[in-house]
Amino acid sequence: MKILFETIVNRPLAVIKAGFTRELFLFLSPPGVQVNLKRFDGCSPGNEVHLEIQSPLMKQQWVSLITSENETATEWSFVDEGKVLPFPLKRWRHHHRVISIDSGSSKIVDDISFECVPGLGPFVYPFLWLVFSVRPGRYRKFFQG
Repeated sequence: MKILFETIVNRPLAVIKAGFTRELFLFLSPPGVQVNLKRFDGCSPGNEVHLEIQSPLMKQQWVSLITSENETATEWSFVDEGKVLPFPLKRWRHHHRVISIDSGSSKIVDDISFECVPGLGPFVYPFLWLVFSVRPGRYRKFFQG
């Protein structure tokens, strides 16, 4: 399954890249989901992000590994892939892209693909879509004030 969100932000590529920090990650946390950030190494290959997701019934771990990073004069991107995923996810790949539009604006792309245990994808998709649907507004608020 795929989820794709694109956000125009009135900041140059270099500013957006420099802003992909622990603080941004925490700012992007969705409402209604208690997420504890246990580890955030950064956005370079080999870096890891460790989360603890709490629900009324249980705590689940999520560990993602940054598997690639690419940069050109007009685009910076990195990929995180799930190593340890909460039920019912089986596979997770999130391609983060920042594309320069002009000297003062950029497009942030969240390109996500995932798989769930059989039969649960149609139930998980709307939840994940809602979780990521807050990102465009939060990106703009974080970077533009």
